[in-house]
Amino acid sequence: MKPAEIIGSILETIIKIAIFIFLGVLIYRGALIAYDYGYRVFTEAPVSVGEGRIISIEVKPDMSSRDLGEMLQQKGLIRDSRIFYLQELLSEHRGKEVPGIYDLSTAMTAEEMLAVMCMEPVEEEEEPEDVIPESEAEELEIVDEDPEGATEGNVIEEEAVPEGGE
Repeated sequence: MKPAEIIGSILETIIKIAIFIFLGVLIYRGALIAYDYGYRVFTEAPVSVGEGRIISIEVKPDMSSRDLGEMLQQKGLIRDSRIFYLQELLSEHRGKEVPGIYDLSTAMTAEEMLAVMCMEPVEEEEEPEDVIPESEAEELEIVDEDPEGATEGNVIEEEAVPEGGE
């Protein structure tokens, strides 16, 4: 063999090894990034711990989940809009966001935010005004049916006695 052929085959082998090492490192780093990303989709912690800040947002009827994620990231409610998009795709609330104004906390996870935004608005029922709770009753009216000493229809007022008390 000629020395030029030997040097050429050695350089070819070195280049092939360098390409394999480069591809191995690229695949390894890609796998780490993919694992981290996948892990965060299912375990993303809230932005803040404790009570957090309450932030009002408006979900519009024509808003996609990508737009919603970008808005939540801009408001500081989530860290990554792409992770929120994947979380929304994989959740039971997919595509069920109801347009409206919501108060969300930075202490909420993406799943909790989706649950709030997917609830149908509940109409508040008005309580009848003529109902008085028993605890507020101060007097009892008793009709005296004793024929002696009192005429029929007399009303005697007594203080209410709590249950089991004297």
